[in-house]
Amino acid sequence: MNCQQTQELMSAYLDAELDASAALRLQEHLDDCDGCRAALTELEALQRRIAAQACQHQAPPHLRHRIQAALAAQRPTLPRPAKRQKTWSWAWINLGLATMASTAFAVTLSLYLNQPSTDTLIEQELVASHFRALMPNHLADVASTDQHTVKPWFAGKLDFSPPVHDLAAEGYPLIGGRLDYVQQRPVAALVYRHHQHIINVYVWPSAPHGTRQGQRQGFQVLRWAQEGMMFYAVSDLNPQELADFARELRAKAAGSM
Repeated sequence: MNCQQTQELMSAYLDAELDASAALRLQEHLDDCDGCRAALTELEALQRRIAAQACQHQAPPHLRHRIQAALAAQRPTLPRPAKRQKTWSWAWINLGLATMASTAFAVTLSLYLNQPSTDTLIEQELVASHFRALMPNHLADVASTDQHTVKPWFAGKLDFSPPVHDLAAEGYPLIGGRLDYVQQRPVAALVYRHHQHIINVYVWPSAPHGTRQGQRQGFQVLRWAQEGMMFYAVSDLNPQELADFARELRAKAAGSM
């Protein structure tokens, strides 16, 4: 993949819209190209500014009168003995306005309904992060199977202390952790392994949310809340295996309280 192809696909890459093969080839190019990495950084910053500063504008209240005037100016000039003609003209104008209003409402509603939910946006970010973590040398900032090494590493890097538990005895050994970002805030990413499968667990403080499980781009995503924290587990394990992992992690956390 060359620089032009990479930069054409960057927006789709940031939105987690590329398939696994295209995302891998793009990431390999980014690893070797300083210019494209700089362009990606600028695009990420632009997306953050748009999300934080973009605003919507409501149509001004006098829009109805302007539409009525425009429609009245365009209607054909006909002989008018007819008071009735005038009545019918305004009836058609009102019908046209009603039709336009209905169309505008339908378009607005369609745009609103097609906007991705916050849950969807978070899951897209996490799947993209999980995929990037699978690239060489991206998996962990602190590589250790010792929870007493991984947990202190986050001190000073986060404004909270993430719960860190080793599940080696249950078949899910801890292999490290790293600092990541979700919705423009730093979060803890804890890395576990089950046979040849990697499980990334993203943790940050949050109000209680219900459990949620689904699939995105071939990866399983499972959410739960515990100890005042939000947990998202992302892996290529099948749904039952990921649910088993989450159950073991929740049991370990509950036992340590």
